[in-house]
Amino acid sequence: MTTPRVLLVMPLGEQLGGGEMMFRQLLQHGRDGRIEWIVVFTRGGPMVDEARALGFETYLLPAGRLRQLGRRWSVVRAIARLARERKVSMIFGWMVASQTMAGPAAWLAGVPAAWYQVGLAGPDWFDRLGTLFPARGILVLSRDCAAAQARVWPNRPQRLVYPGASLERFDAARAESPAEARAALGLPPTGTLIGIVGRLQRWKGIHVLIDALPSVRARYPEVHLVVVGGPHEPEPDYPAALRAQVARLGLGDVVIFAGFQADAPRWMQAMDIIVHASDREPFGIVVIEAMALGKPVVAGAAGGPAEVITPGVDGLLAPFGDAKALAQALLRYLDDPALAARCAVGAARRARDFSATRYASAFTDAVLDLLARG
Repeated sequence: MTTPRVLLVMPLGEQLGGGEMMFRQLLQHGRDGRIEWIVVFTRGGPMVDEARALGFETYLLPAGRLRQLGRRWSVVRAIARLARERKVSMIFGWMVASQTMAGPAAWLAGVPAAWYQVGLAGPDWFDRLGTLFPARGILVLSRDCAAAQARVWPNRPQRLVYPGASLERFDAARAESPAEARAALGLPPTGTLIGIVGRLQRWKGIHVLIDALPSVRARYPEVHLVVVGGPHEPEPDYPAALRAQVARLGLGDVVIFAGFQADAPRWMQAMDIIVHASDREPFGIVVIEAMALGKPVVAGAAGGPAEVITPGVDGLLAPFGDAKALAQALLRYLDDPALAARCAVGAARRARDFSATRYASAFTDAVLDLLARG
């Protein structure tokens, strides 16, 4: 049996979020020989050289901005030509942005298309446009994402593939102790350290966590908060709004804005409790990373995290935007150290279900299934 070739179309050349992280994990762990992957990047960046270094047949076809229709159409034709020359079995778009090129290219090349919806589909024109293009199926990363995508016409067959985390980077047994991490990072040596990791975007709920702090500190005044994450270009005012909020609440000596940190595992190891306060997070890889470190986690009660966490067993959930409920969840851990310890153990156990290796294998299974259903 001939090994099928699948051409992956990736719209970004650098890691900006979870979607790109998953792509890198596929490249690193998806080389089991069942599919021959060919990679096309439509924007340059370090991931292009990374793919080549891993031994993938890799092309860079810069497509420019969406409004540069002539240039993008040229790239669509180039992808179709490459697909015909390399006799690929499928063109696969990574994210809806690339499906606007992968779908037409597959039609021109006379091969099926499929794509990965790595976000929460909305009623906006872009998700509708991507879904309109021909596709044998759409991969989604949570049941919540599947339900959202199903509301976009036309309906396409779906396959659920949960993302994974690089668990070897988030292994508490190999890491320094939390006290050592605190000392190395210059964080407060005593008291409970609550942390949140993510870009400074409003939907990430950092402001909600800050609003919850006064209630927590009323009973545990030694609590500090560290925010690890850099600014998000489309929301330039949000970091300043957070700092103003901190000043207004009198928390200037309590909240530490660490900015973007490349060594996220070390910062997370220093934390006692990790919060993920996003609004309907499509999945939440950082939740798995925190759980893998054996940390008590509080996450949003909707979206992907609610499909991962069993409350009271391996974490706690709180509704997005509800500072009071978030404070109550944090106080449950602080009031009941035995509960926090049980959830930490359960979290580490649950995280093993979401390794990057398992993710890459499940992704390959899903693509092979779509090919077989042709």
